[in-house]
Amino acid sequence: MAIYESESRKLRTRAEELMRKLTLDEKIGMVHGAQLFQTKGVERLGIPPLKMSDGPMGVRQEFHAASWIPEGTSRDYVTYLPCNSALASTWNRELAYETGSVLGEETRGRGKDVILGPGVNIKRSPLCGRNFEYFSEDPYLTKELAAPFIRGVQNWDVAACVKHFAANNQETERLWVDVEVDEKALREIYLPAFHDAVEKGGSYTIMAAYNRLNGQHCYYNEHLLKEILRDEWEYEGVVISDWGGVHDTELAAGAQQDIEMSVTDDFDDYYMARPLKEKIKNGEISETVLDEKVVRILMLMFRLHMMDREKRKRGSYNTPEHREKALEVARESIVLLKNENARLPLDPDKVKKLLVIGENADCMHAAGGGSAEIKALYETTPLMGICALLGGNAEVRFAKGYIRDEQPSDTEVNWQETSLENGGLNHEHDSEGNDRADMKLPYEQDILIKELLNANPKTVIVLTGGSPVEMGEWIDSADTVVWNWYAGLEGGRALAEVLFGAVNPSGKLPETFYRRHTDCSAHVLGEFPGGDKVSYKEGVFVGYRYNDSFHVEPQFCFGHGLSYTTFQYSEAAADASEEETTIYCTVENTGKTAGKETVQVYFAPVGRKNDEPVQELKGFEKISLMPGEKKRVEIHAEPCRRKMEIRIGASSRDIRTVICTCTVF
Repeated sequence: MAIYESESRKLRTRAEELMRKLTLDEKIGMVHGAQLFQTKGVERLGIPPLKMSDGPMGVRQEFHAASWIPEGTSRDYVTYLPCNSALASTWNRELAYETGSVLGEETRGRGKDVILGPGVNIKRSPLCGRNFEYFSEDPYLTKELAAPFIRGVQNWDVAACVKHFAANNQETERLWVDVEVDEKALREIYLPAFHDAVEKGGSYTIMAAYNRLNGQHCYYNEHLLKEILRDEWEYEGVVISDWGGVHDTELAAGAQQDIEMSVTDDFDDYYMARPLKEKIKNGEISETVLDEKVVRILMLMFRLHMMDREKRKRGSYNTPEHREKALEVARESIVLLKNENARLPLDPDKVKKLLVIGENADCMHAAGGGSAEIKALYETTPLMGICALLGGNAEVRFAKGYIRDEQPSDTEVNWQETSLENGGLNHEHDSEGNDRADMKLPYEQDILIKELLNANPKTVIVLTGGSPVEMGEWIDSADTVVWNWYAGLEGGRALAEVLFGAVNPSGKLPETFYRRHTDCSAHVLGEFPGGDKVSYKEGVFVGYRYNDSFHVEPQFCFGHGLSYTTFQYSEAAADASEEETTIYCTVENTGKTAGKETVQVYFAPVGRKNDEPVQELKGFEKISLMPGEKKRVEIHAEPCRRKMEIRIGASSRDIRTVICTCTVF
């Protein structure tokens, strides 16, 4: 069970006793937004409002209670954390927990009760505008990082709100699109991360997605919320709507969702506000369905010690420790895609003149991306990081290199006020509310890169973004390519350290970098973005599962990431039991530089069926090795239920050793 049974019984008894003291009006006030980010409390009984905040990269700025106008004080500057895609590139469970802990402590420090994250939706297509908020295309990698992240958050008497449940994989028509996905794909691809988020992470709340799933909106979807979440997973936490995701009072009341939130200021007219009260008074809806929602909300409040300040942690934000952790994540998130001729690392003592070209070198990203926007205490850009590292003995010149074609907006209306209307590699392209049309670099950057490589073949290409881009026009001419995510307030410093060798890169891609988006199964076999409906005809063949099974060459494969040193794999073995499969492998650092390697384990079924991928990630472990050092790695994976070839390697396409089959149980 996601929440321990004995504790749950005690909390439920307390919550039911308190609920019976509430009036109808007081109960109604607890199940819908009374401000843009909080519900009503019940002062006479000491029940506080439930205060929420975005988002996954840090606690969002303060808005006025009934408008999307920022409060405008200095108190809401916070630590800007690397995006979830960056965290996923670390393949580091410990860092995931510690990042969650930073977010939880800052959430509590800002006086919030619920942080709206993490996002664990699968990256079905590289064009989804919110992909930078999500971890991976792979359900195993996603759940292995999301669960410790959630535990870290909730260590601070704050509730995580895992989102968006479920199959929310595009922004186009996100409020109304009907996602058609079969049960096998739903269970194997789109639900595992949510399951582990509540089962192993213990997420106190979960956010229902905007979209419809097989005909029903997620906020009242019977199969999703009742049969799977409540009955099968025995979840007793609070289900919160996405902002503006409820469309009917009776459906919302009868469903397993507990709180309705939206983006408008007519709080009393929300579907679960006055309309719900009237239907209860008229006898159209039983008050008992409201009672159960209130009980779950009160249980959440007890878990967070919201009515016992002496027991509740107070949190803190903008601490030096938080900034250091953000830097540590940023360092491990950077992916060295290509390094022919060992162009990197550069020697800072030998660099006398350096030309840095491209607006992203001097661009700050914290304030973009939709609800992931952050009011950062500061943000170190790549240009700043490079100049600070090189110091005064090197001359660093900067040129924008291209002109952005977007015109600045002259309106003061916040984007979220119109977010229920239809609304794409800076955050003008990686953003909530929009999907990209293709994977091409904007602003004619391909032309710029080709010309730079023609002028100087030694040019180092550094790409910043939240989703892969096409590189075909110039990739064969470039011998050095680095991928840099939206990496938080110390991202520029981390990038400089990697470029100049102070840090050995260890990031591995958590998703396939396609040559073009039409190599992705969502576009080849399925539909994206679809119309009123979008059919997931690709089934379980998502990401590398499709590319590997149907022999489609990616630009860079899932799990890929180079190092400034080399690693040798040997002495592979496996033990199988009914409970798990344990894989062993010796890894040696055969280079001259200390480094970190992520050992990846893939299971490949022998006698594969037509509806099975050729291989799937089932385990990984990240280790640190000094030059010449060897370590025996032990990786725990699920038990073998049939004959499996166990593949061990540095990526999905760099398999170093194979164990023919494991014992079947």
